[in-house]
Amino acid sequence: MPSVQDFLEVRGKVNPTRNRSSIIYLLLFIAIISMVVYNFQQNSNTQKPLTINEVAEAIKRGEVQRIVEDEDRLTVIYKDDVERTSHKESSATLVEQLKDLGVSTDQLQAENVMLEIKPPSAWLGIATALGYILPFVILAGVFWFVFRQAQGSNNAALSFGKSRARMFTGDQPSVTFLDVAGVEEAKEELREVVEFLREPEKFISLGARIPKGVLLVGPPGTGKTLLAKAVSGEAGVPFFSISGSEFVEMFVGVGASRVRDLFDQAKRHSPCIVFVDEIDAVGRQRGAGLGGSHDEREQTLNQMLVEMDGFDTDTNVIIMAATNRPDILDPALLRPGRFDRRVVLDRPDMRGREAILRVHTKGKPLSPDVDLGVLSRSTPGFVGADLENLVNEAAILAARRNKKVIGQPEMEEAIERVIAGPERKSRLISEEEKRIVAYHEAGHAVVMNALPQADPVHKVSIIARGMAGGYTLALPEEDRTLMPRKKLMADLIGLLGGRAAEELVFDDITSGAANDLERVTRMARSMVTRLGMSERLGPMVYGQKEELIFLGREISEQRDYSESVAEEIDAEVRGIVNEAHERARQILSEYREKLDAVAQRLLEVETISREEFESIFPPPNPKNSGTPIPLAA
Repeated sequence: MPSVQDFLEVRGKVNPTRNRSSIIYLLLFIAIISMVVYNFQQNSNTQKPLTINEVAEAIKRGEVQRIVEDEDRLTVIYKDDVERTSHKESSATLVEQLKDLGVSTDQLQAENVMLEIKPPSAWLGIATALGYILPFVILAGVFWFVFRQAQGSNNAALSFGKSRARMFTGDQPSVTFLDVAGVEEAKEELREVVEFLREPEKFISLGARIPKGVLLVGPPGTGKTLLAKAVSGEAGVPFFSISGSEFVEMFVGVGASRVRDLFDQAKRHSPCIVFVDEIDAVGRQRGAGLGGSHDEREQTLNQMLVEMDGFDTDTNVIIMAATNRPDILDPALLRPGRFDRRVVLDRPDMRGREAILRVHTKGKPLSPDVDLGVLSRSTPGFVGADLENLVNEAAILAARRNKKVIGQPEMEEAIERVIAGPERKSRLISEEEKRIVAYHEAGHAVVMNALPQADPVHKVSIIARGMAGGYTLALPEEDRTLMPRKKLMADLIGLLGGRAAEELVFDDITSGAANDLERVTRMARSMVTRLGMSERLGPMVYGQKEELIFLGREISEQRDYSESVAEEIDAEVRGIVNEAHERARQILSEYREKLDAVAQRLLEVETISREEFESIFPPPNPKNSGTPIPLAA
């Protein structure tokens, strides 16, 4: 364990400028305290000094025992040991002045008064010299400090255009391909890059050219930055990392200067990898901003295009970039010769999620009952960052429960925490509201369990999580890429099960279905306008939407249809929602006893697992994914 002295030494090495400033402040503080003390001592001596006439009269009266002369200052000591001060003229001696004032020679005899004259101090000349020299020294110090500050400002101004990229050496790689899971296809694409960095002569001798730029695209959290680090770790070469936003400053030309400096550093450390994270911050399409061609961001992009296209085939520098907005990148940036290879990192499938869980649970104490395969099936749509967070939440829960290992209950609880948030057991609600929530969630569960195309119900709870008063967790048995119409209709019916249960059991409806209705409306409108699942309107797309591809958000929509078509769209959406709502009411009316039984059990235990729920209400029909099957010939 390092000592306090080691810590102070390291701190001094890290920030010497701060230590020098502290010493200067300390010296100023000591000087101020000394001046205050000196003035206090001077002010405390309030006794009025004697005149030379008074000293002469005292000697005549025989009251003085001793006089000490120090330059022109006199210390008069009376016979009663009282000390007084006085001063004489510097043009004559003390004896001459006393005699001029009427003191006789007998009165100045040694038996009457003792005269002591101190020799001049050796420091007097030094003090006099310092009095002349010290002001010039202080002035020189002030000028030196000012010029030093100005020089530091100039250095800062000169380094303002330097690249802020952080370089990681490849001697001791911390991340390799073994630390990246769930993106096997992407790793295969990047193994060529690694092989080129290891043996560039093999490619150059055949006239081959490795892609100069590799663009990693995918949703947030899929491991784009981690994969770039893994490439650097596998190749064992320096790795420059910088964010796209670090190029852009408010001063014109700074971004372009930093781009030039970054590529100069990369050439000096060749072979190496330059990784630009969130390149969409600087690589947006030109001409889209208000500044036109003089926009600072566009100047930075122009410099980047020139630098990337100016690389020779034997430079051995590879540019990697990551973004989740490839649709807004400038076409010149994506053309062959710059970012001419695109690697897509999609959300991992079930096997990929299991492999990611194995990577993140490595080195953690797991209970033998932990089944990563079950957890991977329970986490559809999770990306690598979500799974890492899941394992960390499970470890925190196990530590909070004073366990030595992480068990399956902690893992399942962590899944719910990631999806819906932590439980809010302290939330107090009335028995009437609790009954409404129980029937609402029971309605969801019963409807989903009765529909063959709906996902199986894994858990039902009336304990509040996050912003939800209760939740019904239905998870698919397998990953899906295509979504059939029957499956979408089953989801609509299941979402409306809560509102249908309230209508069937109580004399009024509540606001508890607000989120369900919002999702139902959005899904039904998407079926009509985006997926062509309306028999009345046909297989057409209505409206041109500008949306974030990997972020799942719509920016704007441009209507390309008439008002009459808009009315038909609204009518078709309303028809789909009403059909799903009526179907939910029919299911709950048919299984009313099961609805009451599930709601009553929820009021008793608050949370029901899949096994307990299916013991109360076994699935009336075997589950299927709703995937279309071939028609009979």
